[in-house]
Parts: sequence; C-alpha cells; structure tokens
Amino acid sequence: MPRRALDNPIVLAVLGLLLEQPSHPHQMLAELRERSENHAAAITRGTLYNTVAVLTEAGWVAPQSRQRSGNRPERTVYALTEEGHDELVRRLDSQIRNPEREFSQFLGAVTYLGALGTSGAVAALIERAQRLGQRTAADEERLAEALAAGVPRLHVIEAEYALCLARAEVAWIGSVIDDLRTGSLTWPTDTATTSAPPATPDQKESNA
Repeated sequence: MPRRALDNPIVLAVLGLLLEQPSHPHQMLAELRERSENHAAAITRGTLYNTVAVLTEAGWVAPQSRQRSGNRPERTVYALTEEGHDELVRRLDSQIRNPEREFSQFLGAVTYLGALGTSGAVAALIERAQRLGQRTAADEERLAEALAAGVPRLHVIEAEYALCLARAEVAWIGSVIDDLRTGSLTWPTDTATTSAPPATPDQKESNA
C-alpha cells in the first residue's frame, strides 16, 4: 500500500467520525459534507470508498456489521479498531503541536495583488470583506444556536476557530484597504498596473 494513500487529509476526518460511532461510507460522506465546506468540495463518493478500503487494509478500521434500509442494497458498517484509535491520537497530537504553513487560494492570489492596480485591488478587497462578513455573521448565528441548544462547546470548537480566522482576515483586509487609500501602500513604478480588471457579472448588473 503506498504510504501517500494514508497521508490523505480525509484519513483523519474518517477516523474522527468513526471515533464518534460506527458508520457506513454513505453516511460518512453525508456527514463530512454537512460539517465542512472544504470536504463538500473535495470529497467524492469514490474518494471516500477508496479511503475506507485503504484504512481497512491498514487495520485501522474494520467491518462491524451489514445494514439494510428498505429496498436499498446492504451497506457495510465500519468501526474504529484499537490500532486506528492509536493512529488517530498520534496524528491529532502531532498536528495540534506542530504548526504547518498551510497554503490557501487567497494566499496565492494576494501574492499578485499588484496586478490589479490600486483601484482594482481596493474594489476586490472590499467585496471579499463584505462577503466574508456576511458568511461570518451567518456562522456566528449557527454557532450560537448550537450552543443554546445544549451542544457542548468542545463539540463545535472547530467552528469557533474558523470564526476567529475569518474575523482576523476581515480585520487584515480592512487595514490593507486603508493603507491603499491613504497611499502608505504603494505600487512600485516598474510593476504598477493602471488598468482595472474586467468587471464581474455582479458589477456589470450594479452598473447597469
């Protein structure tokens, strides 16, 4: 078995789900997509089934029972093994202790912010901050509802962390916008771009 198959980030998510309770892959897929936008975009049915197969081969999960619902085909329910539990604890401990430089699409894009020109950069950053603010407000409401419903804080601690990151990003974007407007963040003359980027469909509608 290629070692890289066990280095897939989905491995930790699957082991974590099975720590909560035994489950079949279809149920795992639905749960992961519901809990995380990143998982919703990245995990396909084939990817998850392949991951479960790899974990079974490694001895970290094992079939526990067969489950049938109505006329649907039987589904295999998997459970975490003792070896899988030990591996989950090892990975969690390592990832929490050791900060990694995690690359995001925004980090890659902001690297070339200069290509937008001053006005283009301000417009793009303002729109991002607005969208982030709207999403953060909705996430704050959902978190508050979960806590009010009696969900233990430890069970939603990842949502709290995500909100902290989003708030920090909005604050940073605001400071960059201020610096662009006051001129304390300037474009080098040899790389300055004066043309604005093409208008988005939303911008075209608002200008109509």
